[in-house]
Formats: sequence, structure tokens, C-alpha cells
Amino acid sequence: MYLGIDLGTSSVKVIVIDDNGIITAQSSRVLSISHPHPLWSEQNPNDWLNIAEKAITDLPKKIRSKIQGIGLSGQMHGAVLIDKKNQPLRPAILWNDGRSFKECHDLERNNPNLGSIIGNQIMPGFTSPKLAWIKEHEPKIFSLIHKILLPKDFLRLAWCGEYATDTSDASGTLWLDIKKRSWSEAAVNASDLSIQQLPNVFEGNEITGKISDSVAQRLGIPRVPVVAGAGDQAAGAIGASVINPNDASLSLGTSGVLFITTNGFLPNIKQGIHAFCHAIPERWHQMAVILSATYAIDWCSNLTGFKSSKDAYHAAEKKGTSENVMFLPYLTGERTPHNNPHAQAVLFGLQASTDKATIIHAALEGVAFALADGYSALKTAGGHCDSISVIGGGSQSLYWGKIIANCLNKTLIYRNDAETGPAKGAAFLALHGITGNDIKTICKPSPIKETIEAEKNYTEFYAQKFQTWQSLYQETKQFNQINNDPYVT
Repeated sequence: MYLGIDLGTSSVKVIVIDDNGIITAQSSRVLSISHPHPLWSEQNPNDWLNIAEKAITDLPKKIRSKIQGIGLSGQMHGAVLIDKKNQPLRPAILWNDGRSFKECHDLERNNPNLGSIIGNQIMPGFTSPKLAWIKEHEPKIFSLIHKILLPKDFLRLAWCGEYATDTSDASGTLWLDIKKRSWSEAAVNASDLSIQQLPNVFEGNEITGKISDSVAQRLGIPRVPVVAGAGDQAAGAIGASVINPNDASLSLGTSGVLFITTNGFLPNIKQGIHAFCHAIPERWHQMAVILSATYAIDWCSNLTGFKSSKDAYHAAEKKGTSENVMFLPYLTGERTPHNNPHAQAVLFGLQASTDKATIIHAALEGVAFALADGYSALKTAGGHCDSISVIGGGSQSLYWGKIIANCLNKTLIYRNDAETGPAKGAAFLALHGITGNDIKTICKPSPIKETIEAEKNYTEFYAQKFQTWQSLYQETKQFNQINNDPYVT
């Protein structure tokens, strides 16, 4: 048995697979997010630890006793600042935090030659500008930093006492030489840090340590090895068997990510495409990232008074149209293709007759259009795929899938266990690292549950509406104002 743990933004999910990669047990626990100021997004790392351990102990005791290894996956880019006693110095700054937009401009202006190394545009979501913000606004904390960890790697530290990460997650810090798959001294020095303050970098299947005796006793599992694991997007791709060049996945979680596996490092900074290491040796990938996917639907659901998001999806499907209402899903800014932390959500076209089901339908379309915007940038950057495997919580709505397939003009494939996503990929990496079995043998595609083809009439309809939707952002972005909060400079 192998345990996969996915430390997400809104929840911690854990699954157990057997030697054949079949899921035998799973559980999840909810996390909360703090937004103490505009553009801020934070969580307490100790909350992650407590919730993760509760999720693990929710698993049947008999299954826990048979676990042979652990793989970790987690939300990327978060800045977890650790002191010499291995305690967090402050709440972690998350991937969807937009406070460091000024620091992004400063880093780019002062380090114009870093692009060829880090391969990505410097955006507020990444880790390095967060540290620049800490240095400027919290210098005392900056001076006390012993180690900087990514979210999932805080769990590793607590359980194994090791400072370690993997190449896919490290790619999102903007301190990694992505082509060489190792820390870049020039990139780290640009943040006035040293490589000694960063964890060791491993490939995703490499063993990084064992859980301690006390942790094993507390969790009711043997003292097993922990592999390096992966950032949530690479882990989700592995869980969906997206490991060969031109394989593609769409992750519909809090954020939305279009992911294409590549043979080499293929950056395209101007298009806002992320070019990262995959969690498999000698593989890389490209991503188009939107910051609000299911988060946008959940937000609209709460706003309009639905009892649950499930009810909201059902109502939108029954409605079958957004009429003339359009929605820009930029609740926490946007990455691809705009790189605009000040981008704002917009509901446009409301009338006295507009009901809440129409608003949800407009939100489903708005996220689909944002994904189409990202896919257009991917194509410009050389990305290519014929079909896309859908993973994450949003994969449970096949009606939304029909909208997305028609907006992208692509075939969407839904497989069994698609909602497990990154946790399954983390468990696969544990199985791979501990048994030495070939990753292609381990990552057998799950049986197809549903295939959704694009429909010509709808693709033509959405292609026209997409152009109008794009113009809505261009016409309203002049109103995206930097607020006067004293914490935002």
C-alpha cells in the first residue's frame, strides 16, 4: 500500500493505492484561507500539518498499518519561512497572493538576464517576489529566515526532519535553473538569499527520508520512506497518465491549469506561459494557469444563495443558457495570459429578469473562456495536444465539460478517479520510487468514464461569444485600480 497526500488550497486529500495502482481508501479535510488585506492570501502551516494528520487517521486502521511509502503533492509557489527551530516565522504566503506586484517589476528591471534560466515571467504568484516583499516590509522576519520551504515540504520537515523538495515544485520558485534541474546561484542571489537557505532538490521518485518513530506511532503507520513528490500540477498529470510528449491535462480545482508534457525546456515568457520541470526525469511541461476555476463557481454559488455548488451546477445545466450575461472570473487577479494581479471579476449584462441559474451558467462559460484564452497562448508558445484528460473536483460536472470542450474545440476525456488528481500522482511516485517499477507501467490510464467531443454548432457559437468576452476585459481593465491600502505599495 502506498499513501499519496495532496496539500491543496481548500482541502487536504489523501489516498491509498495497492501494488497495482488501484485506490483502496481515501479521505479529505477542509482548509480555510485568510485574506487579511486586499491582494493577500495566507494560511498557517501548522494548520496544514494538523489537518493532514487528521485526514490520514481518518483512513481505516488496517489499511494504514500496511502502508509501505508516502508521496507528497501540494499547492505550488507558497513561501513557508522557517527559523532555526524549524518553526514558521509567519503565515505562509500563497500562490494566489498578489501583494508583490511591485517587487516583480523591480526583480525584472534589476535582473534582465534571468529569463533564460528561470524561463518564466516574474509574477506575484511565484515565490521569489514574495521574499522580496518580505525583505522590504518585514525585514526582521527576513533576517531570521533559516530555510524557505514550499507547502508540501513543510509536512516532510515535520514528519522526517528533512529539508527537501522536487524539481517540479522548485520550478515555481523562480530560483531553479529549469534546463539543468538544479538551483541557480544567480537567481537565488537576485533575491539576496543563499542556496543554503533552500531545501535540497530531488527528482519526484527519489527517497528523501523516513518518517520518525513518533510520527509513525501518532499516525498509525509503519516508519516508511517519503519520496520527493511533486507540485500539484505535475502530480495531477502523473495521476492522469500525462507523462509522454503532447499528453495534456486540464485541472479544474481552485485554479484552472492546462498542462502539456514536453521533451525539453520550452519557455515563452512574453505569453505568460509557465515552462517547468515535470516530476519525471528528463521531462518538462508547459502550463497556462488561470487563478479562479471552481473557486469562481463556488463564489457565484455563495453569492446567489445556492445551498451547495452541486445545486448550482444542476440549476445551470437545467437553464442551459447564460442569455446575454458574461462573467470575467478574475476574483484574485489573473496569470495567463494577462499577468495582472489587479484584474477584477465582472458580471456584465444583468437585467431585472436575470435569475441565479443564469449567473452560474455565465460563470461556467467565463471560466471556459479564460481557459480558451490560456490555450491560445499555449499554441503560440508551441504547445500541441489532440485531447485533454480532465482532473480535479470540477471534473464531476460533465455539463461544464461540454462547455469547455466547445470553447477549446478539443476532445475532453474523463477517467475513473479523475477527482483524486494530485493525491493519486503522489501515490504513484511513492510506488515508483520504492519498488523501482517503470513509471509507464505504473501510470496506466484509468478506464474512460466519459468522452466529450466538441460540437460544430456550439464551437462556432462560442468562438463568436469568446471575442466579445475578450473585449470585455480590454474595455474594463482601465478600472483595475491599485487601492490605497497602506500594506500595498
